[in-house]
This record gives sequence, C-alpha cells and structure tokens, in this order.
Amino acid sequence: MEPIMETDSEELSESEDHEEEEEKEDEEEKVKESPPSEYLSAPLLPDSYRQNSPDEVRLLAIADNFQRQYRLLCPERKPLLLCPVNECGVKKFVSTTLRPTMTIHPQLLSWEGCASFVADFLSLTPLEPPVELPRFLFSATSVLHSQTATCFEYAAVLCSLLLGANYDAYCVSGYASKEMCLLDRSLEECHLMDTEAKVVSAEAKAESETGLKLEREVKSRFLTNQAKKEQEETEAKAKPHEEVTQPPVDPLNGLRVHCWVLVLAGCRSVQENFFIDPLTGKSYGTTYDHFLGVESVWNNFNYYVNMQDCKDGCAELVYDLHDIRLWEPVLFGATSKRQLFLNVLKRKEMKMMGMTWEEEEEEEQELVYEMPRSWVSYINITKQDLETRWPGSRKLTRYKKADLETFAAYLRLDGLVTRLTVYKDVDCTEKVTVKEWYLDRNDHLKEREVNEVTGITVERFTPGRQFHLLFHRFTSTAIEGGEHEMEFSGVRVDGLVRRVDTPQEMTETFEGREDFLYYRHVVFEQPVEAEDDDDVDPEPEERPLLKVVERFHRNPKKDANDDVAERVFVSFQRKIEVMYHLEENRFVPCVRTFVKPRESHGFRADMVSGFHVDPAQKALHTLALYDLFSALIKAEKDVELQIRRSKREVRDIVSCREQEEADILLHFSPWTTTGAAKARKQREEMERVAAEEQRWLHEKEKDYLAPFLIRLGNIENVSADNARCLYDECLSDFKARMVVQARLIQDRHDQATQALQKKQQHYQHNQLNMSHQEEKEYQAFCAEHTFQIHIANERLSMHKKSVAQRYRALDQRLKQDPRLAPYLLS
Repeated sequence: MEPIMETDSEELSESEDHEEEEEKEDEEEKVKESPPSEYLSAPLLPDSYRQNSPDEVRLLAIADNFQRQYRLLCPERKPLLLCPVNECGVKKFVSTTLRPTMTIHPQLLSWEGCASFVADFLSLTPLEPPVELPRFLFSATSVLHSQTATCFEYAAVLCSLLLGANYDAYCVSGYASKEMCLLDRSLEECHLMDTEAKVVSAEAKAESETGLKLEREVKSRFLTNQAKKEQEETEAKAKPHEEVTQPPVDPLNGLRVHCWVLVLAGCRSVQENFFIDPLTGKSYGTTYDHFLGVESVWNNFNYYVNMQDCKDGCAELVYDLHDIRLWEPVLFGATSKRQLFLNVLKRKEMKMMGMTWEEEEEEEQELVYEMPRSWVSYINITKQDLETRWPGSRKLTRYKKADLETFAAYLRLDGLVTRLTVYKDVDCTEKVTVKEWYLDRNDHLKEREVNEVTGITVERFTPGRQFHLLFHRFTSTAIEGGEHEMEFSGVRVDGLVRRVDTPQEMTETFEGREDFLYYRHVVFEQPVEAEDDDDVDPEPEERPLLKVVERFHRNPKKDANDDVAERVFVSFQRKIEVMYHLEENRFVPCVRTFVKPRESHGFRADMVSGFHVDPAQKALHTLALYDLFSALIKAEKDVELQIRRSKREVRDIVSCREQEEADILLHFSPWTTTGAAKARKQREEMERVAAEEQRWLHEKEKDYLAPFLIRLGNIENVSADNARCLYDECLSDFKARMVVQARLIQDRHDQATQALQKKQQHYQHNQLNMSHQEEKEYQAFCAEHTFQIHIANERLSMHKKSVAQRYRALDQRLKQDPRLAPYLLS
C-alpha cells in the first residue's frame, strides 16, 4: 500500500466509487437513526464537538481515501476504525479523540495510577455485536461524566492520561479472549488471596531456613507417597463433580473485538514494551496469549495499520512503528513522539555546540501534513473523583471462588472500604471466610476476618487504641466458653505482648520487663456443675488457681544458681517448684521444691528439697531458706492478683468492643473532600451555635433584671412581693456598683500620687549626683504620672455628676418595666 498524502481516487473504477458512496450513505443513515440522544441535547459542549475545522475535514478525506484503498488491497480483513461518530453525531478522526492531559494529582503521574483509576472509575458497556467495531466513540470528558464506556473509550481515556504523563502510549484495536473482552474474572485468583498465600509461604520458608536440620523428622518416602495418594483418592471421592478451571469453548474465539493500550520502551524509564488492559488496569507482556491479534494502533500523532501476520496471536509482532513494511501509517512522514524526543535531544546537543537548525530542514518539515489538534476539551479529574472512584461509589468484582467489594471512603457508616468473601465452591453459594478492611474508625479497627465454618473471628487494629490492643482472635464474644487470643503493642507498662485466654487456661507472653519475666501459664479449676438453681458459678476472675508456671530470661547480674529460670506454683498440692538457669559447661540446672506448711504449723528445713549441681556447695541455712520461702509466698500472692487483673481486663476489652461496635464513629481526614466538607459543616455549626450564644448573652446583658430573676429561679410571673424585692435589689446593686467604680478611680489616683511623691523625694535627695539621662527619665516619669492624676480627677468628677442622672434613669425604667409596673404604680 502506497503512503497517503492527498485524496486520490483515480485508480478506483466508477462502479466501485458508486458502491462506496452507497455504503457511505447507508452508514450515515444508520448513524442518524440511532444518535446518542443524551448528548445531542447537551448545550454545554464546545463547538469543536459539533463541527469540524478545515484541517479536520481534510484529515477525514485522507482517512476516507485510505479506508477505500485498504478495502481494495486487503479485502479479507475487516474495516479499520478511522472516523467514528462522537456524542454529537459528528465524524471525527480517531487520533484526534486522544487529548494528552497532565493532571495535578500525584497518583496519576505513573502508569499504574492511571490504569488503576480508569479501571475503577468506569463501568463497561460491552460491544454489540462483539465481532464488529463500534460506530460511536465518545470523548473522554463525556465518558468521565457518565462513567460508562466501551473498551475503546476505556483505552482512549487511559491513553490520554499516559500521553500527558509523557509515556509513549498507543491505543490498540485488535482481538482478545472472551474473558478479557467481557471483563470476566471468574476464573482468576483474587490478588488479595494471592498476597495472603505468598505471606504464608514466605513465613513457612523463613521458619524452615532458621530451623535446625537436626530437628527434621525422618520419614519414609514410600509411606509419604502412599499417604498422599490415599488423601487424593479420598478428596476425589468426596467431590461429586470436578471444579471447572478451564473456560468453555468460545465459538467466537479470535473474532471478538477488543481495545487496549500499548506502551513502548524509551520514555519514562520503560525498558520493555508492554500492554495494559484498561478494563482491569493490569499490565501484560506483548506475548500474552489472551491477546489474539492486532489490526491497528494509534496515538495523537498518527495511525498505523499492522501489516504483519497474527496467526500466532501477538507473540511474533514487532512494534517498530517506523518500519513501513510492518506498519502502514495514514499520515506518511508525520512527526512521532519518538522523533520529537530525539529532536529535543538533538537541539540540546546542537545548542551546546553553538549550532542551529538548517532552514531547509525546517521548510521540509512544514510541508508534511501533521495531525490536527484534538477536538476534546481538557480532561478535568477532581480530587473527589479520585476518592469516590467507582461508579456509584461501590464496585463488585467476582473472582474464582471469591467476591471482592470495594467502597468509597466514608460511604458506609461503619468505615468499610473493602470486603473479600471467599466461597467453597465455584458457584459461590457456600461462604468460607469474609474479610473486611476499614478506614478511620474511632476504635482503630482496620481488618476483620470471620471464618464462617469454624466461627472464629480475627480483628486487627492500628496503634493508639485503648489497652494498646493490636490483634484479637475469638470464637465468641462471651467470656464464658469462649477463647480469646490477643496481641498488644510493646508500649504497655507491664510489657504484655500476647495473651491467650480460655475458660480452663490462660497464657501470657511479655517483653522488656525489668524482672526478666517472659512467659506465664495459668491453669484454672474447672467449675462444678450446679445441682440447684440457686447455685451460681463464680466469675472467671474468681476461679481458684490450680497451677501457675512462670519463666524468666537470664539476668547477667546474678549468679546462674541464684537466677530463677522457671517457677511453678501448684496450689492444689501446696507446692512451689523453682528451677534456676544453667551454668556454663553444665547440663543440669539447680532445682528446689518448697512445700507450704499448714496454718497451724511453722516452717521447717525438711519442707525444702532440691538438687544442686555443685556437690561442694554448702547447703543454705534454715533462715536463708525461710527468706526464700517468704519471698516466694509473697510472689505467689502478687501473681494471683496480676492474674485476676488480667481476667478482668479480658472482660473489659470484650465489653468495650461490644460498646464500640454499637456506637461506631469515623474520624474524617481533613485532607479528603469528604473530610473537608464534614469539617466545614462542623465549623459552620460551631459558628452558628457561638453566634446564638453571643446573641443570647447580648440580650441578657440588656435585660437588667436577668441576674435577679435567676436568683428567684427564672420565674415567669412576678408577684407583688417579688416585684418590690426586685425593685429594691436592683437599685441597691446599682448604688453598690457605682461606689465600687468610684473607689477604683480614687485608688488609681492615690497610687499615681504616692508614686509621684516618692519620685520627687528621691530626686530632691539625689539631684546633685544624677546624670543628664537620669534627669530626663525623672522628668518623663513626672509628666506621665501628673497626666494620670489629672485623668483620674476628671473621671472621678464625671462619675459623680453622672451617678445621679443614671440612678434616676434606672428608677424610671424599673417603674415602666411591664413585669414590675403593675405592682410599683399601685
């Protein structure tokens, strides 16, 4: 096919021209029959949406000529998507639909962020029929407004964002598998499940690497294989039907039209070419087997038709768009993004060398027809669009044996943002686990996982909540009959990091304690079944202790034979067992056992038995043994108190969690649009309440009877006695206040007079020894205090003159007050 420069149809016969014109008229009639009415009536669309510029008209003619030559030379191939109709019913060249846009949001500066946003923000409208190209291709602004798009519109929006982020991106028109075209992910594993499996395998690998080889259990390989075969046979019999992991045969395989994005290497540190599926936002290699063929690619500079064989899919395609043997351009010689990049580098190099471009090259470049400017308006993506993302602020994706729900932040009152439901079967009818992720809750809950089979619930929290709880695993919210496993942050005073509590036992683990305690295990006495209805089981924290085991780290400041490694309090046997740390080059530690005497008996040396590693070591005296025994008895009481406190804390944590779940509040982040709107609403409400309070106080200040009515209990109807009492109290209070004001003015006058007299006396005694600066300070002091005395005299004189007038005015107002007038006039 020859390069196209101008419209030239001399090679076509008149009959073919007539047929092409008829086909063109039929297509225009089809377009007119089914216009996108929801956009045709939109009055806010710019004129570029409704009409074509002269350059666009010329480009449409070039594209029309290219399409006719393409049909003539490649009759076995499908038509190209060159001039689809936009939302206003106007034909536009497909390359001009791309509008490179660089946004201000950091999330959209990488291809991962752009692809994720487009995949989340839009919902798919499948092509109908699935084997034909769409006749309409709406602009990115309209698509983002409606949040519905075909795969071609998906790719156009994503490619516009990638071009704005300086990627060498292209829209690809081709063929793909049914699952990719219809966004069917029911045969894929959910990425959240993959992450969990990888974490588990990584932990197992770490444990195997750190474990000792001597601890490996020796097993028969034959017996292991036999057991594995038996297990597989048992599982096969248990399953009536095998799970279908392969999709059924698609009769339209290889014919389904799809559009995706190609990113070429060379820009933004991209090392290899790769595809992006805009429907999912995932990247794939150019040899991915779900992409079955490529018809054409385009960006905002040019349109290229693939001239390579796609019988093996896209595996063997070469993406050298400048090789016209492999890719036929619509505009021959037009500038590409790669050429612009090379020209910039060349200009910089020539500028450093002091050289300039030759005029002839510039004239030749001007003769080449370039792609017109895009007719699409600037793509505006707001911060709220990034936060809400999904259409309707919610999205459901079905994976293999799993459903993934995502919600916009602050959409739900409980703060839920993601929910993963895992099922036992492929049909997703029987739930296995439900895992939920939360954001900005007042109880700091971030994850909750509920196992529907075992009934076990796991909760994870962010640091900062009450009791410093980070992890809570339980079978029931009730203390009785429930198992609670808790993990805490390392900032607790007691150093507790983990606790496992059951009705029969309790195990606690510590870190960083001054007494080097790191482990405690408690066994409780089983409650006796009540025979009568009046018998009540004791509370969990009041049950007797059968056995307490405590273990300690090595204290380097003590001798190994005196440093306790483990002590056991056996209450039902009235024994205390103590085992000490091992000495160097020893295999057996020292051990002592104390038997507690009855209340009527005292301590004796024969109540202590044990073993000492060094036979030459002298035995302890009875007094020393008694001191050890007394310390252990005291420690046993302290441990019992700590255990009771731990049991009460478990009950408090469970009750606290129940109360928090009943009253969930969200902490709105001011850096989000929802949080900013919430904060603005709260601020406006606070300002309104403050204004009302200020107005109420102002009104109360005007009401001179308010303080006296408060003393009487804010009565509404004033009696005769109360009226006379209010009248007298109000006048008496006014007189007292006037006297206080006069006294304050007189005190200020006296203070200024005394200070002036003292300064004058000091000056008279020391004026001969004063410097010139000190005399200036003295004169300034006298002038200031003389002015203060004068002002005080004036204020006192004015106060005395105004008191009588103000008193008469208040008396007149009280007698005219509607609440007091009926009783005072009589």
